[in-house]
Amino acid sequence: MNCKWNKEMLACHILVIHLLPKINKMDLHKDKVVMITGAGKGIGRHVAIGYAAEGAKLALVDRNVKDLEDTERLIRELGCTVFTQLVDLTNPDDIVKAVGDITEKFGQIDVLINNAGLGRNKSPYELAIDDWDYVLNTNLRGTFICSREVAKVMRKHGGGAIVNMASTRALMSEPDTEAYAASKGGILALTHAMAISLGPDKIMVNAISPGWIETGDYEKLKPLDHEQHPAGRVGRPEDITRACLFLTNHENNFITGTNLVIDGGMTRKMIYEE
Repeated sequence: MNCKWNKEMLACHILVIHLLPKINKMDLHKDKVVMITGAGKGIGRHVAIGYAAEGAKLALVDRNVKDLEDTERLIRELGCTVFTQLVDLTNPDDIVKAVGDITEKFGQIDVLINNAGLGRNKSPYELAIDDWDYVLNTNLRGTFICSREVAKVMRKHGGGAIVNMASTRALMSEPDTEAYAASKGGILALTHAMAISLGPDKIMVNAISPGWIETGDYEKLKPLDHEQHPAGRVGRPEDITRACLFLTNHENNFITGTNLVIDGGMTRKMIYEE
């Protein structure tokens, strides 16, 4: 085992070993072509592993070459087909080329997980227009262009499923998160709009809004971190993976235009200081 792997890589490696015996036992996504943005680490990496465990063919994009290579290695350990490509979501030409290359490689795209996203935590008094544009162009515009280009492929092959990764920050906020919150709120609106527009082509479009999903060292969380959640714990990436697998299951094609909040109940909790 490579001693230079970070803790996330080690956790994912353990997950891969755990899932190896399950390969080909679940076939809901077997041989489906799944494109995932921001697949280099965090939630995106775990989602990729989840689809690999169901025998999917993975098309993974990210802007960080090292992260992408690490995820690719983990997927190959599952014995699954994987294709990777560096993509800057702020560059529309990058997206168009990536979708074209993936289609050329696999012939189709059945599932798109628009997972990539970033933020700039700055006071609204100090947030530069360049920062605002970078966040919105990555998170919101990037999601739209990926969805548009992949939908063109899906409608030629009888439909598909798109999941857009929003956030509970689209519904509630902490200070100095204006650009991120705006981008995620826009993703929710984009989701229901595209669900209506793409419905006739049998393309389901849904959103997931994660709350606190810990992608680092889960064991270092404090008891209060867990206790403040009505569910009694902080979220794990696997919680989001299971939701993606559910929403992209072709048997669930009556679900479209919805936003699935996965936050341990935090957005439903009234908080008063005593």
